[in-house]
Amino acid sequence: MKRTAADVYFENNKAHDDHAGRSLRGGAVSVAARGVNAFVQIGSVLFLARLLSPEDYGLVAMVTALTGFAPILIDLGTRDAIVQRARVSRGEVSALFWTTIAIGTVFTTLTALCGPVIARFYGEPRLTAIVLASSFTFLACALSVQHYSLMRRHLMFQELAVIDVISNLLSAVVAVTAGLLGAGYWALIVRPIATPTFLAVGVWIRCRWLPGKPEFTDGVKDSVKFGVNITGFCLTDFASRSTDRVAIGYRTGASGLGQYQNAMFVYDNLLDVLVYPLHGVAVASLSKLRDDLGELRRAWGKALSLVAFFAMPAFGLLASTSQDVVVVLLGQKWASAGLLLSVLAFRGIPHCVERTMGWLHVTAGRSDRWVKWGLFAAAVQVVGVLCGLPFGPFGIAVAYVVTMFLLFVPAVAYAGRPLDIYAGDVVRIVWRPMLASVAAAAIAFATRWTMLPDMHPFWRGVVLGIVYLTAYLALVVGVLNERTPVRTTRTLVRGYFTARVAQLP
Repeated sequence: MKRTAADVYFENNKAHDDHAGRSLRGGAVSVAARGVNAFVQIGSVLFLARLLSPEDYGLVAMVTALTGFAPILIDLGTRDAIVQRARVSRGEVSALFWTTIAIGTVFTTLTALCGPVIARFYGEPRLTAIVLASSFTFLACALSVQHYSLMRRHLMFQELAVIDVISNLLSAVVAVTAGLLGAGYWALIVRPIATPTFLAVGVWIRCRWLPGKPEFTDGVKDSVKFGVNITGFCLTDFASRSTDRVAIGYRTGASGLGQYQNAMFVYDNLLDVLVYPLHGVAVASLSKLRDDLGELRRAWGKALSLVAFFAMPAFGLLASTSQDVVVVLLGQKWASAGLLLSVLAFRGIPHCVERTMGWLHVTAGRSDRWVKWGLFAAAVQVVGVLCGLPFGPFGIAVAYVVTMFLLFVPAVAYAGRPLDIYAGDVVRIVWRPMLASVAAAAIAFATRWTMLPDMHPFWRGVVLGIVYLTAYLALVVGVLNERTPVRTTRTLVRGYFTARVAQLP
């Protein structure tokens, strides 16, 4: 049979030459792309937040708190299953594609029909039309799942990064244009639909695989079974993360929820930039090392140390400066969002480590353990929300910080147990950057309260940023002697420029 360009996506899933280097570069490219996407998203928010009101954001958040699980549910977790499996055929991927399309169509229909019910729950009739429009997100997400998975399986992270950035940029242009034309909250609704649509166009053009006749083999059943557990975790995780917004929206209305929603928007975007793009790279890389647990644990430890070293201080910096940055960028009407974000950012210090548990669950092929942990963690976080709700959005933010500090080590240790990774391994890797991140934030807050109470918000944010970064580097490198991430980064940068120089004539 004649070999086609798409055959490369269906080769056996094994490590190739320079596997570690390709994984590191893939991770760097993915993080860089998410950084660009975050810049685009925040830039669009700066435009829209000045054009729209907190109530506009609250109206949309009321709906997304109930329907925002579209990207999670549609693929049934099969995008990770395809990457993790040793072998996969065209017919099996086609079967998964048509299954995904069917699920997207069903949930688009069901969500649209639920619009009046959601509007009645919140006592807000405008939500009926918002839900109807938002329902098309399910079908838009379904179009790209399998093509995206095949490209991840083949470690095509640079190509995916370009597609992600272009899709995000085009959808931001659509949203900002709608806002400038006076569309109001509809400018916020159009973007979640436009982004997956542009993404689907990009991956279909680049992947060149066309779905054909489905083959419902045992491999498909295993992939769906594996993926359903991942979806189960993601849905419980989404439910626990949405409980706060549903409770705040029901209790305080659209305006109060709008302040909280924008604080969470900045928080989620930073987490999205620093951690989520690494999931696909880590799963694809670690899955190829399952036959060598020693090498797998070494690679995992190096990756986790990089996440802790760079992501933890990013959230500490956000906690130290957000009160001033939000007011400068969005205006005084968003001051409450800045205070909430300052508290929520402390949650990000352990959260960026907790999010890596999926690397280990998927690599070990134990998605069943992932969904069990998700149910437990969701229950703990819902209890936290209920404890904090009497104190309003601020109380919920504090509860989220406390529960995450309690859960992050057990979460990763539980995920790593089938791979002989334990709580002591997690603590040994992350305690230095965590201690330095929290201590540097304490220094920055002390500086703010004692020396800079009357300074202009812009210059105070600049000074606090410098104070925080200086204190963190002095503590983590100078005092605690954490050098491994520095050496790994230096090696990565040197390898990148060496490869580029070698390509010169």
